[in-house]
Amino acid sequence: MLHDSPSSRVDRAWPYWPIVPLYPYGQRRTLRREILPDTLWVFEQIQGIFYVVVPIRMTVVRLQGGGLLVYAPVAPTGECVALVRELEQRHGAVRFIVLPTVSGIEHKVFVGPFARRFPQAQVYVAANQWSFPLDLPLSWLGLPWQRTQLLPEDSREAPFGEEWDYASVGPVDLGLGPFEEVALFHRPSRTLLVTDTLVGIPTEPPEVVQLDPFPLLFHARDRVGDPVQDSPETRRKGWQRICLFAFYFRPSALVVTGLPQSIQEATRNLDPQFSWRTGSRSYFGLFPVQWQPQWVESFQALQGQEGQLRVAPILQTLILNRDPDGVWAWVDRLCRWPVEQVIPAHFAAPLTTTPRQIRSAFNFLGPSSSRRKSWDFWSRGQSPGGSLPEADLQVLRGIRQLLDRLGV
Repeated sequence: MLHDSPSSRVDRAWPYWPIVPLYPYGQRRTLRREILPDTLWVFEQIQGIFYVVVPIRMTVVRLQGGGLLVYAPVAPTGECVALVRELEQRHGAVRFIVLPTVSGIEHKVFVGPFARRFPQAQVYVAANQWSFPLDLPLSWLGLPWQRTQLLPEDSREAPFGEEWDYASVGPVDLGLGPFEEVALFHRPSRTLLVTDTLVGIPTEPPEVVQLDPFPLLFHARDRVGDPVQDSPETRRKGWQRICLFAFYFRPSALVVTGLPQSIQEATRNLDPQFSWRTGSRSYFGLFPVQWQPQWVESFQALQGQEGQLRVAPILQTLILNRDPDGVWAWVDRLCRWPVEQVIPAHFAAPLTTTPRQIRSAFNFLGPSSSRRKSWDFWSRGQSPGGSLPEADLQVLRGIRQLLDRLGV
């Protein structure tokens, strides 16, 4: 387990965590990785619920004219800001901050605080921004009103430079508000930056998740009383189950136990690291689930091949399928760029890819109205993006039916 010094805990403190109360709450470690020398970096933290922790990622790119562009900011802790300052000393100040989503509150919540730490930067946000339960002005949501602008519809009108292009998917009407995401393409590195629309699911837990292995060990148990020893195999097992939780909420290999049984089992749990005696760190020993052996097959179906681009099941079943023609038009735009790698804001990055593989990830949509005659050509030899076990999708299907009845 990690034991931080008082000074490092101050550097990693995130005092605004009650606004969006996600684990690890008031302490967020930041890991910086250089993807392309002196050109492109990612800053990674973790977030989650019930120890279902996944990476959340900010990308920083050096501009050809000098300075830096920041895509999808993360929590600007002292540690995170110091790591950005190091890049500023070598490559110039942060000039642009991009909020590429309108509905991802776990991304929106960081933009205002991040912009205040870099007051010289211009802030550009995806159009059609909204908030719930009240639709408030951006300045009321913490964004600096004097230097916050909507991204122009035409990417040639943006000030980022000729090395950039971008395209928006949406708005997709969700009832309460729209879904929209902006993908940025960096021409010199042939890198596509996305937020939530594409992911790659690694077999091994990402490095930032392993900085504190407790969540991995927590979910590596089959049942509440199982003893757990820290090892690469145990961490891998915990990570793959976290992925099933994160994407399906309740995968088919998971049996949920009742509260009385969970409390009874918690009092009998003798493993000291997960005992009720350790308090809130282990949710007082509660582990109200039991994993069945078929979880391995569920993970393999979810992951596809190592490094394969996927569209998250929640986007497949609840959001993007509401506007297949609009999504396909956006995908066509992405595939006109010579993309060689994708950096999503979650899970694995970077992901080596081709435009054809990007198109394949969206095959779950079926043919658009304009391409039905050519669908056999485009889908020939490609693994369908929607080949997920129906049993694992049942909870998401039920959520969609409920939301449809509520008009949300």
